[in-house]
Amino acid sequence: MNLSRPFRMTLAAAAGVIWSASAGASDFLVRTDWLESNLGDPGVRVIEVSVNPGVFERGHIPGAVNFVWHTDLVDPVRRDLVARDEFERLLREAGVNDDTTIVLYGDTNNWFAAWGAWVFDIYGVDDVKLLDGGRKKWEAEGRPLSTSVAAHEPGSIAVGEPDAALRARLADVVAAAEGQDDVALVDIRSPDEYGGKVIAPEGVQELAVRAGHVPGAVNVPWGTAVAEDGTFKPVDELRAIYAEKGIDGSKPIITYCRIGERSSHSWFALSKLLGYDVRNYDGSWTEYGNAVGVPIVNLAGTVWTGQ
Repeated sequence: MNLSRPFRMTLAAAAGVIWSASAGASDFLVRTDWLESNLGDPGVRVIEVSVNPGVFERGHIPGAVNFVWHTDLVDPVRRDLVARDEFERLLREAGVNDDTTIVLYGDTNNWFAAWGAWVFDIYGVDDVKLLDGGRKKWEAEGRPLSTSVAAHEPGSIAVGEPDAALRARLADVVAAAEGQDDVALVDIRSPDEYGGKVIAPEGVQELAVRAGHVPGAVNVPWGTAVAEDGTFKPVDELRAIYAEKGIDGSKPIITYCRIGERSSHSWFALSKLLGYDVRNYDGSWTEYGNAVGVPIVNLAGTVWTGQ
């Protein structure tokens, strides 16, 4: 299952997303019409990874399996990814085999579905695609939803050991911030978060005691990569958006946000659609902004007061 690392570069990745006009699918994305026409294919398994509780239960793509990101895809005790054996068990219970085509989708513009795709990639699971546009596009087009829980025959997939080359740690980010490593840092949060005006978006619970961004990071908000309907913009447009900020794939890239989910969406665009060398920093600002002795840039001068 594992191809050459750190990146499984394909012709599609090197040249951009190559769509089949008849199939409506690429190496990394599927369209809503393609998925609807392939819902009965036993070789396709649809998995929802959403963040909002109850979304799956209120209606999901027929036949889809629900992976709850904060219990199924993470370690329940440590702040870490799900263990290999547990992830393999989860996939087998979902009816996934080594030759299954996996389609991930979710709410909030596929943030956590993209995070799921990153976890799948870390464990060397091939043939994983995102539903371009996610739930937003599927529902906007009036495509079928179901409240029935699908039962699938147990699968037999075997997953590999986690690949550390796809994951950035705090030490990696500090080394880049201090100029020890020649790595491009991409902060995909809002301009207000990046500039330090706010520590986190209004209403969220995961906070840091400092505001601002990692020194040297450029700000390319995740939303610049998507069109109004939630689908990714064309590859040429994506390449130009990032190149304008100096991100052209000429050196390794680390993406980060607040807890690693929005940055997974940008990781997907940069890694899968543009073929760049990218690691996602899932510790993100809640780790970096709480760490002792690391440098930050706070353009707004905001000071955390505990309120």
